[in-house]
Amino acid sequence: MTSQNNKPILHFAHANSFPSGTYRQMFEHLNTHYQINALEVHAHNPQYPVTNGWPHLVQELIDTLELKYNDPVILVGHSLGGILSFMLASLRPDLVRCVVVLDSPLVAGWRALILRLFKRLDLGKKYSPARFAEKRRMLWKDADEAYRHFASKEMFAIWPPEVLRDYLNCGLMPHPEGVTLRFNRDIEAQIYLTLPDHLGAIARRGLRVPVGFVGGTESVECRQAGLKATQKLVGKHFTKIAGGHLIPMEVPAQTAAAVHEMITSFELKVQDA
Repeated sequence: MTSQNNKPILHFAHANSFPSGTYRQMFEHLNTHYQINALEVHAHNPQYPVTNGWPHLVQELIDTLELKYNDPVILVGHSLGGILSFMLASLRPDLVRCVVVLDSPLVAGWRALILRLFKRLDLGKKYSPARFAEKRRMLWKDADEAYRHFASKEMFAIWPPEVLRDYLNCGLMPHPEGVTLRFNRDIEAQIYLTLPDHLGAIARRGLRVPVGFVGGTESVECRQAGLKATQKLVGKHFTKIAGGHLIPMEVPAQTAAAVHEMITSFELKVQDA
């Protein structure tokens, strides 16, 4: 599907706890080639609650695409958004032209079995990022104090300052005592605790649309989840760039270039067929 300006439409799905406005710098680089659309915040509509395996979050994305577009679109997702995009493409390939996932490794094999066991034994909080999400600071007197708080953290300190500003511009909202995070920390934790454990079966069946993976060379999440199932699914459409799990924020220009290169390779493949 192309927009009125004749650019292909790219729909983006964000990572857990990072509203789509956080990715403005990456979008600026992609805007040359695509019209970028996104749902600003996933998982906060009570009509689509966070439950085990995220079926309602997938439905939220399906309903978003059906409402906004008449034809298939390019779908790009980061982390949570990449997994949602992968599951959507499995269920509704008619809605997408291709999928690019950004550092969204598929948990499969013995790791999926352990994940399933942990959920049954209610051990998720002990071993997942949920334990940090539930304790995350949520309130500051103003945006400047929030900026200083995040800039002092190792994870955020490596972001370009303008990316951190974008995160706070879209990620904070007014509070009677100052400002607070827009993305609810309890929802963030619940997303971690309900991570899908059936992705391996979907990957074995394969997708009916092209799918590619762009990851970070230093991604802890990829090391923990393993990449065997992901690499088998995407084949040659697998690349890494220097950075960690949050490559769209750490190196937005390089991430955008890798996404565009991946999409271009899909289009060439289609044309050659």
